[in-house]
Amino acid sequence: MHRPIYSPCIRICSVNPQTKFCDGCYRTLPEIAKWTRFTHEERDVILAELPLREERVLAGQAGD
Repeated sequence: MHRPIYSPCIRICSVNPQTKFCDGCYRTLPEIAKWTRFTHEERDVILAELPLREERVLAGQAGD
């Protein structure tokens, strides 16, 4: 049985030049470009990192 490919994309597609993360999903451009070619396990690793990336980005912006 095929497992569908989940994407964290929320259609806010803008890469922050300082963080290099998408402002919507917090993936990098290389991660976005290769998303469908990653294994489910590779995607799961990235997905697990996204909340921490978001937290770091928002914490950095809070001080601006």
